[in-house]
Amino acid sequence: MIMPRGQPLLLPASPGFIWGSLLAALMLDLLPLGRVLWMPDFLAVVLVFWSIHQPRRVGLTAAFAFGLMLDVHQASLLGQHALAYTVLIYFAIMAHRRILWFSVPGQALQLLPLFAAAHAIAIVLRLIGGAEFPGWQVLLAPALESALWPIIGALLLAPQRRAPNPDANRPL
Repeated sequence: MIMPRGQPLLLPASPGFIWGSLLAALMLDLLPLGRVLWMPDFLAVVLVFWSIHQPRRVGLTAAFAFGLMLDVHQASLLGQHALAYTVLIYFAIMAHRRILWFSVPGQALQLLPLFAAAHAIAIVLRLIGGAEFPGWQVLLAPALESALWPIIGALLLAPQRRAPNPDANRPL
């Protein structure tokens, strides 16, 4: 793939850093914050980030496994988050080459429908399971996830932007 003009070359992502960031996002989602429905799903944002930037390392299996872990922790329908994350990651991988050509705010706008679809899948599965509608404030979560995209991107790409052997003559 030809890099767009002005973009720096990135170092390869460390597998330990990738899986560590996914586990950190899972821990953020496991925090006991009560019934805050508009809270963004940090794990979904980090899963989408790595499936766009490293689709061969983070894919549908990781999304399914993390979704099952979240289902067990939240005592929700088994497979609810797993299905939502799997669909989300599938469409993120399908569009990862196109999404990378946009600027970071453009990427956030492109991902807003994907985040909304993942939340819609989870809500529909809850409603089928007999739960009541959680309210309209749940629509804030996809918007917050899209707003988090530039921050998460800057944090997760920072280790890849450093020079492998920095010196005074080659400030990469």
